[in-house]
Amino acid sequence: MLPRRTVAAVGLSQLVNWGLSYYALGVFGPSIAAEPGFGPALTYGGFSLALAVMGLSSAALGRGLDRHGGRAVMSAGSLLLAFGCALLAVAPGAGLYLAGWVVLGLGMRMCLYEAAFAALVQAGGSAARPALSQITLLGGLASSLFWPLGHLLEGALGWRGALLVYAVIALSMLPLYRLLPAAGQGGGTAAPRRATIPPETRAAGILFAAIVAATAFLSSGLSAHLIALLTGRGIGPESAVALAAMPGIAQSAARLLEIMLGRRLDPRALALVAAGILTLGMAAGPAIAGAGPVAVLFVLGYGAGNGLLTIARGSLPLVLFPVADYAVIAGRLIAPSFYAAAAAPLLYATLIARAGPAAALWLSLALALVTAAAAAALFLRRRTAF
Repeated sequence: MLPRRTVAAVGLSQLVNWGLSYYALGVFGPSIAAEPGFGPALTYGGFSLALAVMGLSSAALGRGLDRHGGRAVMSAGSLLLAFGCALLAVAPGAGLYLAGWVVLGLGMRMCLYEAAFAALVQAGGSAARPALSQITLLGGLASSLFWPLGHLLEGALGWRGALLVYAVIALSMLPLYRLLPAAGQGGGTAAPRRATIPPETRAAGILFAAIVAATAFLSSGLSAHLIALLTGRGIGPESAVALAAMPGIAQSAARLLEIMLGRRLDPRALALVAAGILTLGMAAGPAIAGAGPVAVLFVLGYGAGNGLLTIARGSLPLVLFPVADYAVIAGRLIAPSFYAAAAAPLLYATLIARAGPAAALWLSLALALVTAAAAAALFLRRRTAF
């Protein structure tokens, strides 16, 4: 059993790290885009670059986590988040701005969920599963805290000053990681080793990667275009904004329910339930015609399903692969999800522009069905965990 203070510390780090990196453009994006020499393409292209960097570095950083432990890697990640925010704050143009997002991409891969999951598994083994759910509950509140905080800081200091404050906040996370074990003390291996996916679980690895990549594409695309999709289906702007706030509520509620009731649920069963909820919500999408119950079902299904799939993303490797190889194997298999998340906003935008919102909603349903099919296949081939 992991100490509660360790779980609380990692959970708090997720609340902060997600807020000041992944959700930063949700607050500062319009102001950055309005800055001379920037514009929307550069502003939001930087974030896509960061996601691509996360994918490129994922396997190597998984090996780094395995060797050096979560304490060292997550501490380095927060240092990179601070440096990346500072680079954005002082960037006069494209070069330094994009460099800042490269640094942030590395930092995010080293101290967001994937690194936190691996650090907790290193510290607690298969008994860490409840902790994985608990930290996602805190991480899911990041936008609720940092969007208002970011707007307050921007109003007082401008977006550049606000990002410098974010850099200081990132540094304040460093003492929390001291509660994780150091390398060689349950927090990493003393020497490098090469973990491989056992032949008998390679099919499971492919299915896991498919679930994670399809979910990442869907979540990234909807997050970027949810309000536009809703207004494109006859919903007024104010109602669309209200509906767009519901996925966050549904996500947190579903995760809380899983923490309270789902501890004995096999992760493969959890993934199947989550994918079913997501598919139910996405099936409502093409039928949206104005504000009403169908639109509510769509956003609630999206939020609840996506929230539970995040937990499954962390817990599935515990029953699919050797626990000792969690960081290395998971790091390799989740890499495609970062590329999917980077490409989704542009591809959704192109589809909406050429074929309309309905086409994007049908694409969302197709992605949910892929997720559900892969989750069902995993569930049907379940075997004794390592």
